[in-house]
Amino acid sequence: MIATDIGFLLNGQPQMLPPGVSPTTTLLDWLRGAAGGPGLTGTKEGCAEGDCGACTVVLEEADGTRTPVNACLTLLGQVHGRAIRTVEGLRGPDGAPHPIQRAMAESDGTQCGFCTPGIVMTAWAHAREGGEVHEALAGNLCRCTGYRPILEVFDGLADDAGAPPALPAPGAARFEAPGQVFHLPATLEELLALRAAHPDAWLLAGGTDLGLRVSDHRERPGAVICLLNVPELHAMRATPAAIEVGAAVSYARLLALARQETGFAPLASLLARLGSRQIRGLGTLGGNLGTASPIGDALPPLLALGAEVELASVRGRRRLAVQDFLLGYRQADLAADEVVVSVTLPRPGPADIFVCEKVSKRHDQDIATVGAAFLIRMAGDRVAEARLAFGGVGPMALRARRAEAALLGHRLDAGSIADAAEELAGEIQPLSDWRGTAGYRLLVAQGLLRRLLVRTRHPGLPASLTELAQ
Repeated sequence: MIATDIGFLLNGQPQMLPPGVSPTTTLLDWLRGAAGGPGLTGTKEGCAEGDCGACTVVLEEADGTRTPVNACLTLLGQVHGRAIRTVEGLRGPDGAPHPIQRAMAESDGTQCGFCTPGIVMTAWAHAREGGEVHEALAGNLCRCTGYRPILEVFDGLADDAGAPPALPAPGAARFEAPGQVFHLPATLEELLALRAAHPDAWLLAGGTDLGLRVSDHRERPGAVICLLNVPELHAMRATPAAIEVGAAVSYARLLALARQETGFAPLASLLARLGSRQIRGLGTLGGNLGTASPIGDALPPLLALGAEVELASVRGRRRLAVQDFLLGYRQADLAADEVVVSVTLPRPGPADIFVCEKVSKRHDQDIATVGAAFLIRMAGDRVAEARLAFGGVGPMALRARRAEAALLGHRLDAGSIADAAEELAGEIQPLSDWRGTAGYRLLVAQGLLRRLLVRTRHPGLPASLTELAQ
């Protein structure tokens, strides 16, 4: 049976929205009272772009996982059948504050208080999930207090051992509002049939890109096909040769896998800088690939690894290399009736040199000015294969073929790297924008090639200011 009304748990209580509520209303707007929402104003709007964390709420999963997400980028249709916890949902039965809220107040971790509810929700998830504190806080901006007292609160967190929610099995749904239809298919077959029937509909997974068109630009799409209930798109599998990642697997899940799997530590380090925990909780590899952005963080590693993408439609399936999938500025070899099903990332060999780089104005929670990923295979003391991939240096992420050729058959030394850097100047065409001039981007790309030599010859030597600080 196909559900026709949006239903979910909010702070442990069932919510069933009346027919006609726009499924592309942001969760933030609804929480604060739009479209008949409950008027829970603890969740704030700071930037409406997923940058500041003032709108942080937590997705509670049936397995006990707590995932912080940006309510400003999350649409009501996406939370159907899920459980949401806001800062109001942390209070005790008698209305007393949660221990995290009390600790924030008593440690002077709040001043104006605007950012505090989002930080509290991040802390509540972090108490369950653990990990590095600075990484947990990368998506929460505080302009008043400074982070020292907030970090002290995080260092003393304890999980409150709250039970996971009882959630229904994901099923198919269709929500209608005036001028809108929002589909939630439950099988790949249903998804492909919908895509064939609605080639102009938004394909929505995490929404960290498309969500901006709603929250920031106030677009109201006529048709949306949401991928969150299709099991085939959420599969992950590790083999001796590769890891296979479903297109709707969140970056949070991919990061956890990359940290466990041999050969993928450089990719894990890069993914830990992709947005924030809130963004990684929603964003997907398939989305980053499908948008074909020239500055997508994940695209240079995919190119360097020789990754393949699997596409499907009602006409059948096909596979092609990511480098052939990317055609130009936000253009991909994806037919109107096709969807990305999965991405296969070949495992680097034990002797391969695999490096992922990102240069941006901020270390965390920022878009790359230049991204790069390199994979080098040696035969003795000579380069047998080189894949040098860059983002932010042209209309699409690309492999620098001439620079690669300059390394082949040579020792990996200062001379061959200098030759490759010189060739790079003739084959990339960076643009100037507010993140950096074309000249600066060229110098950065060449500098990352030189850093490759430092990382190779002196693996224990810090190669960036961030590494030096650690």
